[in-house]
Amino acid sequence: QEAVSVGVCEALSQNDIVFGTYRSHALYLAKGGDLPRMIAELFGKVTGCANGKGGSMHLIDRAVGAMGASAVVGTTIPNAVGYAYAMKLQRKPTIVVSFFGDGATDEGVFHESMNFAALKALPVIFICENNFYAIHTHQSLRQSRTNISEKARTYGMPAEEIKDNDVLRIHERVRAAVAQLRAGVAGPFFFECFAYRLKEHVGPGEDYQLGYRTRAEAEPWIDSDPVKKMAALIDARARGRIEAEVEAEIKD
Repeated sequence: QEAVSVGVCEALSQNDIVFGTYRSHALYLAKGGDLPRMIAELFGKVTGCANGKGGSMHLIDRAVGAMGASAVVGTTIPNAVGYAYAMKLQRKPTIVVSFFGDGATDEGVFHESMNFAALKALPVIFICENNFYAIHTHQSLRQSRTNISEKARTYGMPAEEIKDNDVLRIHERVRAAVAQLRAGVAGPFFFECFAYRLKEHVGPGEDYQLGYRTRAEAEPWIDSDPVKKMAALIDARARGRIEAEVEAEIKD
């Protein structure tokens, strides 16, 4: 799912704001969050980004506009809308991006926030990371109509699906929306980005034995991993240099 956060955040400036979900490691890093402070937070250290009191699901780095995440599904959507409303009232050029999963669209606050953002024409971009599952329940078992973009359009905002988890395509489309907002075009904008959760809901293991999904379903997503696809586009020496720098940072 990292392709979504990377593609979106590369289209933003440091002064723009993002609100995330409890699955926010990629978002925190893509927006420029401090890696050592993130790892310290995972270990409950006072040097962590939330002073060791937030843990994995509550990463925040206000200096780069990463305004934090929440363990409760859907709760940062109205936070983002409220921030965008404040920016509009103060006539500031800040753009706000709200990240959430397909499960959050089952919550009432999603619909309230969509309506309010469209009503007030706010400078906010909604990013739905649709990985098809809310914990262990497929979207088709939760929603009578599974086209989330269609729901967004009913509130009077442009909404687009990006189905192939292509980081370059995500960046291109979000960058175009950002340019329109900066040019004074009324928001909001909505993107439904399809991705897939490769591992279990919580933890590093696999969970196919639970029976709610199959390995065959996951394999096409594993084969089309955006990290592999991007790596194949980069010169081998340049790629080696990048990977060595990152490995050194992680080791440190």
